[in-house]
Amino acid sequence: MSSETTVTIAPVYRAVMALARPVVRWWGRLDVIGEQYLPTSGPTLLIGNHDSQWDPVVIGIAGLRRAQIRALAKSSLWKARPVAWVLDGMGQIPITRGRADLEALDAAIQALRAGGCIGIFPEGTVSRGQPLRVHSGAGRLALSVPGTHVVAAAVTGAVDIVRFPKRPHIRVEFFEPAAGQPQPGESAIALTRRVVAEIRQRAPHAVGGRTKRAARSRRDLAEK
Repeated sequence: MSSETTVTIAPVYRAVMALARPVVRWWGRLDVIGEQYLPTSGPTLLIGNHDSQWDPVVIGIAGLRRAQIRALAKSSLWKARPVAWVLDGMGQIPITRGRADLEALDAAIQALRAGGCIGIFPEGTVSRGQPLRVHSGAGRLALSVPGTHVVAAAVTGAVDIVRFPKRPHIRVEFFEPAAGQPQPGESAIALTRRVVAEIRQRAPHAVGGRTKRAARSRRDLAEK
């Protein structure tokens, strides 16, 4: 696809991406690799790494010409009414951390069945530079809707957006898992772990935040 108008994008979603675009594409010098691996139609599950609060927006801008990505986002973001209105207008799905949120998973499954693109971060929260336990929700979604196409997204450089005056260099690489799509008999957690492992080979864990905070986080990690 050569134009962002070739796929149906909700107006609120497009507006948010337009507002963030100068920060990500110009200031962040965004490079997008493997855009062709993101389908323009059909049930798609996009699995990504999460090192910065900017990651969902960065991935959304990187894939805008191909799909509207409906991300599973922490439910606490819906507490502020204006933010909730924006998130609902973007088609995002609230999910409660720390437990199996069946309502959120069901909403994502229905979206996949309707041919939508769901984005999920299996590590659950921002990594802060260290490995986190991978949750099985991504694999469960992929296995729940036959024909779901799994795509990985490796994001690097987004942690540097807030480190002014240091200018970031953001890179998003879309790719298909080397071991292929879900295999017969493969469990949800096995599928999720192998895709996340491939993503982390391309996007090692990184510490986010401003310079002083990042330096403190690095010292804390070194002392562990």
